[in-house]
Amino acid sequence: MPGFAEDADPTAWALDLRGMDVPPLVQVRRWAARTLSALDDAHLGDVMLVATELVTNAYDHGDGPLRVRMSHTPTPCQVLIEVDDSSPNHPVLVRPNDTEPHGRGMLIVNKLAKAWGVDGHPATGGKTVWARISCDGADRAPCAATAGLG
Repeated sequence: MPGFAEDADPTAWALDLRGMDVPPLVQVRRWAARTLSALDDAHLGDVMLVATELVTNAYDHGDGPLRVRMSHTPTPCQVLIEVDDSSPNHPVLVRPNDTEPHGRGMLIVNKLAKAWGVDGHPATGGKTVWARISCDGADRAPCAATAGLG
């Protein structure tokens, strides 16, 4: 797992998105809320927003997502979100002008994530875009125990 601590929770949750014609953003948000129900609202809100932005980006620029995965570590408290797609093209940060309706997704991810990156898969030609969402911050409660997750 990219940038995760050695004591990372080995439990990872996956949602298969292959074959869906339109972005299942409501399904992704509901799945994240169910899976990570023990997180405080601010942390969970950031996780859901980043997950939907990464899935949307895979639809818009990556030939559609294949799957989304999430995993949680309590120490340090963070959630790893990973979205696989079949495109080799990496996401980029751009500063759209006021008239552009698109182009802000990775800016949102960059703002909310403690770190994000791309792992290419040369054998398949695809990639995994990942983001780590930390629960540190003034508006966040300490992470709940992992026993309540899942």
